[in-house]
Amino acid sequence: MSATETTSQFSLLGQRRFAGLFHTQFLGAFNDNLFKAALSLIFVYSGLIAADVTDTFVNAAAGLFILPFFLFSATAGQLADKYEKSRLVRIIKIMEIVIALCGGIAVYLQSVYGMLAVLFLLGVQSTFFGPLKYSILPQQLHESELVGGNAQIEMGTFVSILLGTIAGGVVATQADVNMWLTVLVVGIAGLGYFASRFIPECPATAGDLRIDWNPVRATWDMIRSARGNHAVFLSILGISWFWLLGSVVLAQIPNLTKVYLGGGPTVVTLILATFTIAVALGSLMCERLSGQKIELGIVPLGALGLSLAGIDLYFAINNLNVAGTVNWLEFAAADGAWRILLDMGLIGFFGGLFIVPLYALIQTRTEAGQRARIIAVNNVLNAVFMVVGAVLAIVCLGVAGMAIPDFLLMVILMNIAVSAFVFQQVPEFAMRFLIWMLSHTMYRVQHDGLEQIPDEGAAVIVCNHVTFVDALLLAGAVRRPIRFVMFKPIYDIPVLNFVFRVGGAIPIQSEKEDKAAYDAAFARIRDTLADGELVCIFPEGALTRDGEIARFRKGVERIVEESPVPVVPMALQGLWGSFFSHSGGVFKNPSRFWSRVWVRAGKMVAPAEVSAARLQTEVELLRGDLA
Repeated sequence: MSATETTSQFSLLGQRRFAGLFHTQFLGAFNDNLFKAALSLIFVYSGLIAADVTDTFVNAAAGLFILPFFLFSATAGQLADKYEKSRLVRIIKIMEIVIALCGGIAVYLQSVYGMLAVLFLLGVQSTFFGPLKYSILPQQLHESELVGGNAQIEMGTFVSILLGTIAGGVVATQADVNMWLTVLVVGIAGLGYFASRFIPECPATAGDLRIDWNPVRATWDMIRSARGNHAVFLSILGISWFWLLGSVVLAQIPNLTKVYLGGGPTVVTLILATFTIAVALGSLMCERLSGQKIELGIVPLGALGLSLAGIDLYFAINNLNVAGTVNWLEFAAADGAWRILLDMGLIGFFGGLFIVPLYALIQTRTEAGQRARIIAVNNVLNAVFMVVGAVLAIVCLGVAGMAIPDFLLMVILMNIAVSAFVFQQVPEFAMRFLIWMLSHTMYRVQHDGLEQIPDEGAAVIVCNHVTFVDALLLAGAVRRPIRFVMFKPIYDIPVLNFVFRVGGAIPIQSEKEDKAAYDAAFARIRDTLADGELVCIFPEGALTRDGEIARFRKGVERIVEESPVPVVPMALQGLWGSFFSHSGGVFKNPSRFWSRVWVRAGKMVAPAEVSAARLQTEVELLRGDLA
């Protein structure tokens, strides 16, 4: 699929290349949570087990579902890379039908250990499905659709978790729970298999891979391989931290509601629904905020919003005024309740913004032949972090006697520290955040013709130069990373210098001022193009002082002569008179603070046809009369 055929995230649901996987995932997650929720209530209320060991069995059930992620993720990742993926999905869904039948028998026989065994097997099939679903997406979707595709998957997952949990609670209270639970889990498993039949063929990406059946050695080898890609591994840690935080918050909601909010079971459901739906909405919002590209700049936004909402939640809990035990309607009417619901919703919403781009980054920056195994590493570390979160909660709440609001505040403050560490280790996140903020605040940027920029391979971009932030606006508009060649005094501007350095900009001096630095810059340009990257230059050599395009210098001709690559003319329109332009004196008397800007690209010019004069004409035509 070409870049010009990109679609919205919602239209993907009507296309076979995505819809089959989405519905298979949705039904599988729904079934898992339906059975888990029903099982927990059966353990608590059926009298099958003694009251004094109920907590043990409930927690054992949760642990047994997570255990397979430790034991089998390495094997699952290897199989997903080695074999055709849609066939593996169908085999797994057939296994789910068999497991569901066993679950029905265990419930009918009132066998506690049989139910636990079935829950473990459901965890096994989820373990093998995980690497498949996230490695299928980049094979079926264009890169511009990956954010939307991942957002739909995350939205579907959280909605199915919520609906499955509610359905499990309803089924468990029925007099004929044995029949209803069996019919539902078997029927939904059957629907999941039917949906999997619509997943298109996904060829093996590492057909010659030798499977290592030793789970410990294979897991360690995969983690070591993932650590070789710093940005990918830090993204995995970021996702795993989110699952730790989310699991810790969700686990405390029932007791928090009962002890501190004065709410009954319906209030627990209300808060859980608010959080879960908000995560789904945050996931869906990613595509809109990122402009259908993998925008790492919204990851810090998600971390910041989540942290601020979590801190406010602490104060909101202490300010709530509720008398006695209330239902959800009475709670909603209480003074301060809406603030709590809003904070829970914002935590979920910004959490969705936080994780979706990280999933997309892992998929695009991992070699196709290793993708499923790297995703398996993500699953292993997700499970490790959730277990650590559970242990942390036990130690802080059970051993140290910490109050739940204090514990949640501690976790949120830890989130700030963890996020700061990740962004310090991978400065690209902070750089993209600055670019995203600029292009979504002072400048309202519209694009035209950006499909002319090749999806891969070396090319040179030439553009008019109006403001000190032209490079940031172009970097925010173009999907691919760009290496900018820029005048060294601009490169050295405080704050912006951080962005330019992280982005790999190439500073250049005029030949008269520093011949050695001038030649060194051209050598770096030559090496960058040889690596197949995009290079952008501003051939005017300086910012415009009057809003007009100055004569293009001959440097672009030298670049193309030394590295025969195509040139894409681009133009920035609407920037003259904005805050960072020289209109009225830069930073002094701009005619406006807010600006509507157009970023336009024209047709590529072949290397043999490149001249400074022709490129200037092309850029002038693209810009038009509006400077």
